[in-house]
Parts: sequence; structure tokens; C-alpha cells
Amino acid sequence: MADVAVSVKDLCIDYRNLAHISIHQSIMNPNALKKADVVHAVRGISFNVEKGEILGIIGRNGSGKSTLLKAVAGIFQPDSGTIETPGGRVSLMSIGVGFKPEITGRENIMTSGMLLGYTPEYTHNKMQEIIEFSELGDFIDRPVRTYSSGMYSKLTFAITAMLETDILLVDEVLSVGDEHFRKKSFAKMQELILDDNRTVLIVSHDIGTLRKLCTRVMWMHDGLIKEIGETDPVLDRYQEFMQ
Repeated sequence: MADVAVSVKDLCIDYRNLAHISIHQSIMNPNALKKADVVHAVRGISFNVEKGEILGIIGRNGSGKSTLLKAVAGIFQPDSGTIETPGGRVSLMSIGVGFKPEITGRENIMTSGMLLGYTPEYTHNKMQEIIEFSELGDFIDRPVRTYSSGMYSKLTFAITAMLETDILLVDEVLSVGDEHFRKKSFAKMQELILDDNRTVLIVSHDIGTLRKLCTRVMWMHDGLIKEIGETDPVLDRYQEFMQ
């Protein structure tokens, strides 16, 4: 029996929709917060990912894909259920997650390495490799708040790809950036997942990418697993559904 790298059981994640409540309303009427709409982002799902597997996760916006990935990464705390990652060290490749905007790209590389559990010496030794892959040049010593979304995505990918972890979570990063960098990052991703010991979960709307990379696909809809199975049949049915 194959080793399980990620085990999710009866996972539920809720959050309150406070967008329609102003600060003034919340101060004048504290009960308004209690009455805010509860959004059931993930609703009691269970699945396993085996060691060395590449699982694609697809679904329309609001289906719970990114929320699930952030929970596996330990960023979101489940309301109920469990997530176990006996497969090892986990990293999340996602735009807008994990960087401190006021410090430089170089400093964020060191911080990211520390958060992943690497020694400063190990991360420092990987530094030049990360900078070269990111193609940021002199911007690596400027605050991340000055970066464009494309530059942010390049640094995100470079850090996660070069500081190789056992479980890699990818949230739409492969589809961001210029054409040259997309091709380079896709090739690097293919290289990373050739390692049978590395487990990958990829959230993407790019069906072509999922067909090329994934061993299985999970289709999420309204916080539930609508279908999970072999890549091509699941994606075919998803495409039919979305037409």
C-alpha cells in the first residue's frame, strides 16, 4: 500500500462575510458582527494524496480550492476535521501569501527559508540560485511593496522551487508572469515532480497544465468534492459542466 503524504478528513472551514458591514456599524452595533453571513468555504470533505502523486484541483471561483490549500499549508485553521501531512515539510506557492512587503526580496528569501525550517546557512547557500531564477536583478534589494504582480510571482516561484520541500502546494502561480517565465516555471515544475518522493497539489484554471502535469484531478464545487479521479475523464466532465 502506498504511503499517504496528505490526509484530509471531514474538513470544514467557515468564515464570516463582513464586507457589507462598515466600521461605524460594527462599533455602534456589536451584534452586527454576530449576524454577518457565514460562508461555508469547505464543507466536510475527505481525501488522501499518496506520496509522489500530483493532484490537480479545479473548480470555478468560490468553490473552496484556495481555502483548502491554505488549510493544508497551515495558514487557515479548520473549524472541524483534520489535516495530516506525514509526508514531510510543506510549502505553499501562492501570490500574496507569506512575504513581508516592507523588507527586501533578499530578506524575504531568508525569512521564507526560516519559516520552512531550513537553517540560515542552507538558505544563504541557495540565495544566488533563487535570485538568478527569479530574474529580478537589482530589484532583489528593494522592498517587495515596490514589486509588480509579475515580479512577486517570479520571486514566489523561485523561492519555493529552489528550497525544495516534500509537499508542494501551487496556487495559480504557473499562469502568472510573462510568456518566457511561464515556460521556464512550467519546465522547472516538470523537473520537480519527476522526483517520486515529492507530492504536489496544484490549484489551477488552466486545463492544459493540469492535463500535462497531474496524475489525478479533484473537482470542487461549492465547498464539496464533486468528483475525484483520473485526470482526463474528470477534466472532460468539468469542461462539459462549465459550457
